[in-house]
Amino acid sequence: LENLQPEIKKLAERLRYEVSVRGKQLGWSEKVARFHFKKNLRRIITELYIRDNCHPFKATLLVWVQIPMWVCVSLALRNCSVGAMDSGVQEQFSAGGALWFTDLTAPDSTWILPVSLGLVNLLIVEIFASQKMEVSRVQKLATNFFRVVSVVMIPVAATVPSSMALYWLSSSFVGLSHNLLLRSPTFRRLCCIPRTKSDSDTPY
Repeated sequence: LENLQPEIKKLAERLRYEVSVRGKQLGWSEKVARFHFKKNLRRIITELYIRDNCHPFKATLLVWVQIPMWVCVSLALRNCSVGAMDSGVQEQFSAGGALWFTDLTAPDSTWILPVSLGLVNLLIVEIFASQKMEVSRVQKLATNFFRVVSVVMIPVAATVPSSMALYWLSSSFVGLSHNLLLRSPTFRRLCCIPRTKSDSDTPY
């Protein structure tokens, strides 16, 4: 998508000139000329998305799978921790922890898991923010919203069973690892990911 922007800009300038010439020939008003420009630009952009197989909607597909799965696993872990499904499972959870969180049915009283979760989530948000060269007002608002959510998740994670907080931390840590890996120029070359204007030779 990023690599298409220069081509879209060039085609938009050419289209603007063609619509201007055509509009003068047919006596179009500025409103009609703008309508034809937007209509044809949408068609051109759609053709480019089809050509390069990179429609923006595809970037959201993972979210529609990931969020319901995250919610379902979180609810399942909560049910197991409070004994809603089977008291035998709850007993296994109460003795199945490790390190300082030996009881997965109780909240983490040390706050290590919740604070780690907040820091990892904040790190992911900052990685995304640092990738953007030109940031729009909407993107700034979205970034600040996710920063607030990351901080709010700390007290929330401190009140739920440790099994849920551990799952949330593990999930976020995997997300952070993916983000760091995809910033590696070597890894991107191995996966044949095309270079973009915002890519850095020293991303870390």
